[in-house]
Amino acid sequence: MTVQIDCRVLIGTCLLHCARTPTTYEKPMFTVTSLLVPTDFSENAGQALSYAKELARATKATLHLIHIVEPVVYPADWSYAQIGFADIEQELKDTSTKEMDALAERLRAEGFTVVTAVRLGRASEEICAYAQEKHIGIISMGTHGRSGLEHFLFGSTTERVLRKAPCPILAVRYDEDKKS
Repeated sequence: MTVQIDCRVLIGTCLLHCARTPTTYEKPMFTVTSLLVPTDFSENAGQALSYAKELARATKATLHLIHIVEPVVYPADWSYAQIGFADIEQELKDTSTKEMDALAERLRAEGFTVVTAVRLGRASEEICAYAQEKHIGIISMGTHGRSGLEHFLFGSTTERVLRKAPCPILAVRYDEDKKS
């Protein structure tokens, strides 16, 4: 097996970039049979899917696509009792399932084995739970690269998954120049 390694390691605030020449290995460190790609159907998630497709193609791994519908916040003081928040969540779930099915069909047409899931809950928790349940080898997910106040206010699903995932993570930072 010949592997081209191009790695970037973040140490403190310094980015270490190394490129190695192709190396031949006797045995792979681990075998990837399944890749999980969380998606919100954005271009950012599309770039993470592009990386996962390349890994899946090389390893003949199954692509697992997951979309998480975050629970609708039930405001206690809005006096909107006539609005069915459960109906809104179900509508979001139904719409997401249709988008997920269309994406899966495109991937199957390219020759990939695809498994899909749409879940309701907190994204980071559901991604990690799914990875654990399905024995996922690698999670490939996009990150927005937020920093400062924006990161403090909104947090990062990718960061929470990095902390709790049962497997390695490929975090793909959105690159405007490489739109999928």
